[in-house]
Amino acid sequence: MDADRMDADQTEAEIPHDALGRRVSCGDHRATVRFVGTVPPTAGVWLGVEWDDPRRGKHDGRHQGVRYFTCRHPTGGSFVRPSVASFGVDFAAALRCHYATHAGDEEISISGRTLEWADVRERSLESLPTVLLANCQVNGPGEDGQILRTTPNVRWLDLSASLLRSWDDVAAIARQLRHLEALLLSFNRLSLPSDPAAHRQAFPNLKVLTLIDCELTWTQVLRCAPMWPKLEELIVENNNITQLQRPEGVLQGLKCLNVSKNPLDQDSLLELGALPRLEHLIVTDTGLSKVHFPDAAPGEETSVFASLEKLNVRRNNISEWGVIDELSKLASLRRLWCQENPLASSDGNPKTAYQMLIAKLPHLLVLNGSDVPPQERKGAEYDYLKMFGEEWLRAAGQSQLSQEFANRHPRYRSLVDKYGAPDEGELTKRQPFALKNQLLKITFVFEDDVARMPLEKKLPGSQCLRAASMEVQKVKGLLSRLLKVPAVDLRLSYTSAKHTGPEYPMDNDQKTLFFYAVEDGDTVVVRRS
Repeated sequence: MDADRMDADQTEAEIPHDALGRRVSCGDHRATVRFVGTVPPTAGVWLGVEWDDPRRGKHDGRHQGVRYFTCRHPTGGSFVRPSVASFGVDFAAALRCHYATHAGDEEISISGRTLEWADVRERSLESLPTVLLANCQVNGPGEDGQILRTTPNVRWLDLSASLLRSWDDVAAIARQLRHLEALLLSFNRLSLPSDPAAHRQAFPNLKVLTLIDCELTWTQVLRCAPMWPKLEELIVENNNITQLQRPEGVLQGLKCLNVSKNPLDQDSLLELGALPRLEHLIVTDTGLSKVHFPDAAPGEETSVFASLEKLNVRRNNISEWGVIDELSKLASLRRLWCQENPLASSDGNPKTAYQMLIAKLPHLLVLNGSDVPPQERKGAEYDYLKMFGEEWLRAAGQSQLSQEFANRHPRYRSLVDKYGAPDEGELTKRQPFALKNQLLKITFVFEDDVARMPLEKKLPGSQCLRAASMEVQKVKGLLSRLLKVPAVDLRLSYTSAKHTGPEYPMDNDQKTLFFYAVEDGDTVVVRRS
């Protein structure tokens, strides 16, 4: 037998007997074996593989008119020699390789970082709470019970981009990790279990599960869900999820769900609203352009997403303010991220659009990652009242126009109740030369000096909105010269002349009094630090 034939025989002997369906890696790329055999006229054995990244392949399993295997993508397949394909190693072997421990060594390598043994409580893997084996070619659990003996205290496990081929293999690993709370399985291709309920005891304490880019549909996620009875956070970003179905009897404890980068059917998004404990929903990069809660009229609260506090809709196609009016129906919504949507105000000013978002969402505490303090809310709501005041006055007393206005501005009525209705005089634009109409009377009271009488000053204001336009630092400069104290030692707050309520601190010297919604007749309280 010649050398080539001997090499071919040796290669064939190294191919697992159950190679079909197994996962392999070829360099940095992963694939699934769909064919094992000869491909005439070439000699020797080939593996027909379907690549995870179809750009890697050349065909769909057909070669020179002969069908050897099939692929979902027309260029997802290739033939490779077994010598360039790795079938991986079991969990214990990957652990030994990645967390190398040798007698006499004084250090341990953990996920590319070197730790001195002096910093580790025990010179053993038994105490590790976290095991990171991403890209370590794990293909299965290995010898029965070995994982339990080696790493019994793991709570966080990363098996992303592994060579595991089924949920049965994952369950066999997890069953030996009784304290497992978080499991990362992104960039895998796992076949579904025939009986998911049979694996329920493998994941009794699992709370966090990451399944990014696993070629999953929502139907498949729901089929697997009985395995995760206590799951609280699920990340299924960048899969094949389009149509969402209502989770019936599963995922009922879910608090956070990330379905970003999936081509979602927008109407089916409401099916997730039945999840009773869902607090955080992330739907970025899904093409979302509309939201509608048919169970609630404009200005009312919807019964779906009853617990939703955080919503992230960044990088979508939201352009209609009616979508924001629909979101205002979410009674628990406190935090919203909606950057990079084509949502604009009539004047095209991003700051105006930001203020409109605040005014339309009454319970919002954080917008796009920034806190919404009471004074900013008050300013935004005042501005909103005046922005649409003329339209509101025109619609008043005309039932059809009034209803149309209420549908487009469902919060306006409550803002009128809160601050009072705008009058025509307040909305009438003044002539630029009428300087006296731009000067606003502000009363200063000195909390730390009861002997000093209140001081009335006329400050420049916004011509149209009757709000002071001077910056807080300039006001402090004026008071500094009057009181003979450094401006940095002064603290200012104000109370409204029109509406009784608390004092509002003015704690940003770079903002104008208009930002804090200070108006004609208001009182500024002056204190020393």
